[in-house]
Amino acid sequence: MQKITKALSNKNLIFFFSFSTHSSSSSSSSSSTIPSHIQIPNLVSFYFPLLHTSPNPTHLRHLHARLLRTSLYSNIILSSKLLLSYSRLNKLSPDALSVFFHMPHRNIYSWNIIIGEFSRSGSPLKSLELFLQMRNSDVLPDVFTVPLVLRACAAAGSIDCGVLVHGFCVKMGMERSLFVASALVFMYVTFGKVFYARVVFDEMPLRDSVLWTSMLAGYAQNEEPMLALSVFRDMVCVGVELDGVVMVSLLLVCGQLGWLKHGKSVHGWCVRRCIGLGLSLGNALIDMYVKCAALCYGRNVFDKMPERDVISWSALILGYGLGGCLDIAFGLFDQMHMQGVQPNDVTFLGVLSACTHGGLVETARSCFKMMKDYGVVAELKHYACMIDCLGRAGLLIEAERLIEEMPMKPDGAVLGALLGGCRVHGNLEVGERIAKRLIGLEPERTGYYVLLANIYSDAGKFDDAGRVWDILKQRNMSKVPGWSLIESKSCFQFLPKDKISSSFKTS
Repeated sequence: MQKITKALSNKNLIFFFSFSTHSSSSSSSSSSTIPSHIQIPNLVSFYFPLLHTSPNPTHLRHLHARLLRTSLYSNIILSSKLLLSYSRLNKLSPDALSVFFHMPHRNIYSWNIIIGEFSRSGSPLKSLELFLQMRNSDVLPDVFTVPLVLRACAAAGSIDCGVLVHGFCVKMGMERSLFVASALVFMYVTFGKVFYARVVFDEMPLRDSVLWTSMLAGYAQNEEPMLALSVFRDMVCVGVELDGVVMVSLLLVCGQLGWLKHGKSVHGWCVRRCIGLGLSLGNALIDMYVKCAALCYGRNVFDKMPERDVISWSALILGYGLGGCLDIAFGLFDQMHMQGVQPNDVTFLGVLSACTHGGLVETARSCFKMMKDYGVVAELKHYACMIDCLGRAGLLIEAERLIEEMPMKPDGAVLGALLGGCRVHGNLEVGERIAKRLIGLEPERTGYYVLLANIYSDAGKFDDAGRVWDILKQRNMSKVPGWSLIESKSCFQFLPKDKISSSFKTS
């Protein structure tokens, strides 16, 4: 009996589907009428899987139109599913917005979909605006809403909004949710507030792999490698399952510390676990090998990657550029251009670095102008590299003129590059002007005073050099000593005055 009833029900659905199709050209009153013998629940169960499996926007808009011609559009289940289907097609289109804003009733599900879509589509401020509208409605945010809003705060660059949302979480008792805690850590890490991220982390009674990985990545991204390693050791101790995402953060730490041997170990672990060379892992390996001056290993990873993006090319070009391997850096840049990959700011930084190390002033000028052709806006780091290139070549007046033409105020790296050129070529006049600007910009940096004193000494003006040293003494300032790292079985940090035992052997 139940099978017969189900079959009859399906026949009714097929009849209505045909009825609604052929009536599209008739009046709106007849097209919006549902035959009385067809029950709404049956139609919901009929349309729901169609929305779920809708293959393309055209098909979805067709179903959208069918729902509009019936009273089913007011069904919150179907309208929410329609909205989700649009979002899964990555289409924050006028159709999707129409669904949301014309819904007679909105539930938490529909609010979360639209807030998340605006955040992912590059409109975080609109997400925050919708969150405020939601707060003024009769729908309360849940633990899935808050992470979407926190990510919107991070994307919008508003830590103040993030702190307010954090307070809302505490008020609503959501701060112990793993979803919320991971989003809070991500938000604080994005703004460089790793201390507050760690407070959130430490207050969690239970932690999952996502939360652990977020904290590890936060320390790594904010150049706190030792703290990142501490978190990793704790992860191993408590038995957190390690995956490729964790390895990407570890590779970043190894690159920051110059730990080639440990970086190779991470690479080997990934190979043994058969973790493929995806973009994130492959780029992290290239970056680590480049920072550890193991360019041959980085190139080997690059050649084995099944897919490469602009980050892959740029990391390798920058490594060869900083290493003074001009032909290889320029060759990679040409290959990148031939394969249709659009260079970015890091790519041009690598090419300019190669020009600087090779003394190729004309090539550097051409590359600097070429950036405009690719829509890349020159940043402070590009100007610093260009000034360094001109300064090394003795073109100090041209370098100073370029500084004056900059659309932004020069920072210490830009002015310091020119001051270094003045020291090399003994130009006291330009050196004095630049040194005064640097000291006014960063008065606590002792290196500028030392460089100016050396320029005076090289020019034979020992009285002026003495006055500079006296200023350092009066302000109780001393030169920060440089240090180096040597990796053997462990990693050793030493200063110039340190003595290394003759029995020390590198492995």
